[in-house]
Amino acid sequence: MKKLYIIGGILLLIYTSYRIYRFAKLDEGLAGKIENGAVILDVRTEKEFEMGHIKGSTNISLGSIRERYIELDSTKTYITVCSHGLRSVKVESILKEKGFKNVFNGGAWSDLEKIIIQK
Repeated sequence: MKKLYIIGGILLLIYTSYRIYRFAKLDEGLAGKIENGAVILDVRTEKEFEMGHIKGSTNISLGSIRERYIELDSTKTYITVCSHGLRSVKVESILKEKGFKNVFNGGAWSDLEKIIIQK
């Protein structure tokens, strides 16, 4: 039982460290890009989006991006977000494969929202 608690503690420490790292790394000009007209592309499901999102963001889920990317303007700047940052990395990659030049991973939408509010 003691080993289980140790493993659980290590996993919690790793997760917490990752979240702190992601939050600290996010502020690499993303707020400035948003101020300059970048579109926040929330790639969570519609249901997740309805539960909370950044005001003014566009919702196209990872599951539908391969069909719906044609709705996006490839000349605009996009910042992809999701719940933890994993799906947004995938969508960033997909859009770049489709010829989009200005796509950036914004990580977790709640972290990016904090940065936007602070600015």
